Amino acid sequence: MTMSKSTTTGARLAVDIGGTFTDFFLLTGDGKTHTRKELSTPSDYSLAVAEGVTAILAEAGLKPGAVTEFLHGTTIVTNTCIELTGAKVGLITTRGFRDVLEITRGRMPKLYDLNWARPVPLAPRQLRMEVDERVDREGRVTKGLDMAEVESVVNRLVAQGVESIAVCLYNSPHNPAHEQKIGEYLRQRHPGIFVSLSTRVMPLIKEYERTCEAVVNAYVMPVVAVYIKRLKKRLTDMGIRAPLLIMQSNGGMITADACVERPVEIVECGPAGGVVGGAY
Repeated sequence: MTMSKSTTTGARLAVDIGGTFTDFFLLTGDGKTHTRKELSTPSDYSLAVAEGVTAILAEAGLKPGAVTEFLHGTTIVTNTCIELTGAKVGLITTRGFRDVLEITRGRMPKLYDLNWARPVPLAPRQLRMEVDERVDREGRVTKGLDMAEVESVVNRLVAQGVESIAVCLYNSPHNPAHEQKIGEYLRQRHPGIFVSLSTRVMPLIKEYERTCEAVVNAYVMPVVAVYIKRLKKRLTDMGIRAPLLIMQSNGGMITADACVERPVEIVECGPAGGVVGGAY
């Protein structure tokens, strides 16, 4: 993360979590800088953040209320995907597209390697359900969504203990109405289940890429939601009222609330932060 020299009296604080260390960088209103490093606390990463923030503010002689901007980078999404420790994910898709995660684009990255195997989908086949709906390429509904069928497939997923449900319907970027109806149904009837709508995550044509994005997003949503909730509470309890901004994979920033809804946006925030910082 890069931080230009502050021209205000407030302090800007940046915290980056890695698997081993958590790094801190403080820029005070008069342009002075302070750095610190703490051991990360994998059982609750926010604990190391709180400890380091307390220490670096004390070193600078500042109170928590002096922080006007809190910037944050974390490998929590990256590690969850690598270690396969995310949520149990279900997928609801248009009839005929249940196996798009395994069909992919039909290409073999290693054409002559007989030992190569495709990665196991984060949403296994028994947790991928279809609904008989269709929207054409102009966004016109050619087959309406049957909410009784939606209720049936959702009940089957819930009975199997899913924690998150990704919804990716064919041609939904041209008309997201059916995805929105399913999302609203899930929020009303099953508020404890996380919902990842492809048109909210990656509203682009190309069903394989969009399905992947929606499923990965659903896979990490519970992990990120718990972490962000803990972190915000610790910062609030300390007296920090500054907005919490999270580094994205594109090198920009995203609000904490948006991060909880679209955590896939921060999957590569660590490497992105290094590139942006190096360029600066």
